[in-house]
Amino acid sequence: MSKVYKHKPLARDDLLGHVEPDGKVYESRFGPDKYVGRVEIDTGKIYEARFGPDQYIGRAELDSGKIFRSKFGPDEYLGRVDEDGKLFRHKPLAPDEYLGKIVEMPGLAHGGAAFLLLVLPAVEEQPE
Repeated sequence: MSKVYKHKPLARDDLLGHVEPDGKVYESRFGPDKYVGRVEIDTGKIYEARFGPDQYIGRAELDSGKIFRSKFGPDEYLGRVDEDGKLFRHKPLAPDEYLGKIVEMPGLAHGGAAFLLLVLPAVEEQPE
């Protein structure tokens, strides 16, 4: 089980959830954890859980660690995951922003799922 943390400057990082070795992603909650989605380990395709069939939301490139959000037209490049589990959001014309990490990451697909399903929503919901 790989734990996912969101970076907090000058404080302890927040535990957001975990990713199972089979690719299922869970959000940490008081009580039982909530299933939020999955990643296909062999292709890097990431799906968000919802009522009915899961929704395809993006992909992680298994060779480079680049993470893309699915949209109409070309996919949107959001960031990357390093081999050591560090997650970075792409900033045009600036250094990439460090968002968090995934500890004991089995593969880049797991890191991409943690980025799209746990870290990015947590970062986008907090006010600037």
